[in-house]
Amino acid sequence: MSGAPRRGRLALVTGASGYIGGRLVPELLAAGYRVRCLARTPDKLRDHPWRERVEVARGDVVSGEGLAEALAGVDVAYYLVHSMGGGGDFESNDAKGARTFARAAGEADVGRVVYLGGLAPEGEELSAHMASRKEVADLLLDGPVPAVVLRAAVILGSGSASFEMLRHLTERLPAMTTPRWVRSRVQPIAVRDVLRLLVEADTLPADTNRAFDIGGPETLTYAEMVQRFAAEAGLARRLILPVPVLSPGLSSLWVGLITPVPPAVARPLVESLRHDSVAGEDDLAELLDDHERIGFDRAVALALRRIDEDRVDTRWSSAAWPSAPSDPLPTDPDWSGGSLYTDRRARVVDAPAEQLWRVIEGIGGERGWYSWPLAWAARGWIDLAVGGVGPRRGRRDPERLRVGDSLDFWRVEEIVPGRLLRLRAEMRLPGPAWLELGVGEVRGRTVYHQRALFHPRGLLGHLYWKAVTPFHGVVFGSMAANIAARAEQGAAEDPRDRD
Repeated sequence: MSGAPRRGRLALVTGASGYIGGRLVPELLAAGYRVRCLARTPDKLRDHPWRERVEVARGDVVSGEGLAEALAGVDVAYYLVHSMGGGGDFESNDAKGARTFARAAGEADVGRVVYLGGLAPEGEELSAHMASRKEVADLLLDGPVPAVVLRAAVILGSGSASFEMLRHLTERLPAMTTPRWVRSRVQPIAVRDVLRLLVEADTLPADTNRAFDIGGPETLTYAEMVQRFAAEAGLARRLILPVPVLSPGLSSLWVGLITPVPPAVARPLVESLRHDSVAGEDDLAELLDDHERIGFDRAVALALRRIDEDRVDTRWSSAAWPSAPSDPLPTDPDWSGGSLYTDRRARVVDAPAEQLWRVIEGIGGERGWYSWPLAWAARGWIDLAVGGVGPRRGRRDPERLRVGDSLDFWRVEEIVPGRLLRLRAEMRLPGPAWLELGVGEVRGRTVYHQRALFHPRGLLGHLYWKAVTPFHGVVFGSMAANIAARAEQGAAEDPRDRD
């Protein structure tokens, strides 16, 4: 290696609420950096275990708001902003964000920019997402600040979209009819190696301004990756029958049906597999004298162990869904923003408040929503069909939630431990929606509070609420009753809650 990272340098991390950014921050701290995180919504970082050890600056790379303050005094800036799902004009936004950030970094006299992009084949027609990643890399390299671009193919790590797609396809399908891309050659790399190389990129000579391909020690076809995963997970060998008829669009729909990764996220993953994704050079290893890479089997074993131990720090769904509304929660009674529909429920619970809170915080994922399962599943599948996140993103941790976590088709917007869980809907709706689950006390009795809120947009929003209102008694009513019953059952079974 060219030397350990210089202690005390100030690193700015954009995209700190995302999969890579959320894992890079503690790596930088461990290497001795001072870290500042840029976030459009700083509260999303509030519950991360490293939050008290970093600065957080509010800002936006596309509009440029707050960038001058965030970049002041920064030695190295990590640009980890990507459009997810392709919502809106993502190509234009990605390009504008890169230009704005590069210009602001130059004005702030930042020493270096580091960017993690995709491994795109040369001379091939690229998909919109791959072309956008390449454009961002080129814009940063052409900017006024020296840039180091790391280009990776499939990243293997617990919670990564690529790994979740591979894992669920392999675990759920003992036999599969697959598109031609299962024959494409891929050079996967472990997330631990990616994080280490991102940190070490700052030790390159100060004037380094170029892209580097990074990959693991093995090149495999996707079909071989499936078989190797099955062997590492203790599963029988999979039967794979490639067919030539599935386009990337159809493939992404197929992936969305089988795995928790929705089609809008699966599509860029699938499109990146249409061509071979193999490193054309390994110059970074030579420059850093860093030739050790984790092999495929070991990377899979490490990821599976973290999943089994419920130690998944970040997930592909950590980033907010692009089409999700970002309106602030209307306050009552003085909110004056128009119509606000609510459904309120409350029940006295014969259980301690702590037991009721455990049930509330453990909702979703494998446990479900304590309501009419068919209705929740149907709503999720409808959302998936119209390009939403779908019903199966699950949870990062089976017991604990933190602000910013995805929870099936919701996002955790607020947690007051022991008192309140507020979720924001990320499904496609004609207006923003929230669900609040709370714990209270009246005359010494534990009370469960539940409130659903919907702010309709236009006539369609009003018609939507009217159409679903007849089902609220079953959906929300049974939810309140079942959560209360589960808390009471838990109190009867749990010695911690016995007198």
